[in-house]
Amino acid sequence: MNPISVVFMGTPDFAVPCLEMLCKENYNIKAVITQPDRPKGRGQKVVESPVKACAMKYDLPVLQPQKIKTPEFEAILEELNPDLIVVVAFGQILSKRILDIPRLGCINVHASLLPKYRGAAPLHWSVIRGEQKTGVTTMFMDEGLDTGDMLLTAEMDITKETTTGDVHDTLQMMGADVLAETIKELIAGTAVRRPQDHDAATYAPLLTKELERIDWTQSAADIHNLIRGLNPWPGSYTICRSKRLKLWASEVLSEQTSAAAGTIIRVEGERLIVAAKDGMLALLSVQPEGKKRMAAGDFARGYQITAGETLG
Repeated sequence: MNPISVVFMGTPDFAVPCLEMLCKENYNIKAVITQPDRPKGRGQKVVESPVKACAMKYDLPVLQPQKIKTPEFEAILEELNPDLIVVVAFGQILSKRILDIPRLGCINVHASLLPKYRGAAPLHWSVIRGEQKTGVTTMFMDEGLDTGDMLLTAEMDITKETTTGDVHDTLQMMGADVLAETIKELIAGTAVRRPQDHDAATYAPLLTKELERIDWTQSAADIHNLIRGLNPWPGSYTICRSKRLKLWASEVLSEQTSAAAGTIIRVEGERLIVAAKDGMLALLSVQPEGKKRMAAGDFARGYQITAGETLG
């Protein structure tokens, strides 16, 4: 077993490849800390986090405190006395008392190119705001929100078709690779700290229910970015004939129109063409309430949607 002892903190599936890497590299994982099991879905069945499921597969001890910043839990971590704490999408801020425990520091794997998109939803906001690049950054944690000194980064391109799901799947694997290299540099004493440019910082706040509903008075490009930025979760929607119509994929058109925003212009093969503030958007894939996902043109023909009707 690798002599370096680690406490791992993480919750969603994004964090799992990092934990898998630590297991495969044979680090001495003293504990895995994850959020408590919570009810999920329509049946509100209590489910464990993906990180807990991974930890149990490797027979690792799991701790699930409601709050990590309590004297009692801080004392538990002091007793564990790990060389390193690794945090990946854990969901709670660490106290100074916790930050001071490991001799190699507390390292976070963050899903953006810091200082851009600090905060809760960097994957989504990099797509929603039309970025052409994103990536992962490893950093030393401090008492701020993603404000610590950076260590290593890796980049990926975002195309006009890239969804948040695509970014998630690429960055979770990239994050494990960057974390592996970061730990090796920390152990060797060759890691280089790079302070963040706080003046260049942007934030990725929690997603709201209001954000999910399409505002057709926005530009076609902004609507397109929102649709792919909320795909696959939580999803965007518009209102069609008083019912929700979930929007999965779209394409910005170069054509102009004088029609009011939200007006259906025409059905064209698999596409449903809609007016936005500054042009037109082709809806490619939609999902009517209570139905399966389908091509937008098939939806329009099946529901006899006609030009001149209004969405929203």
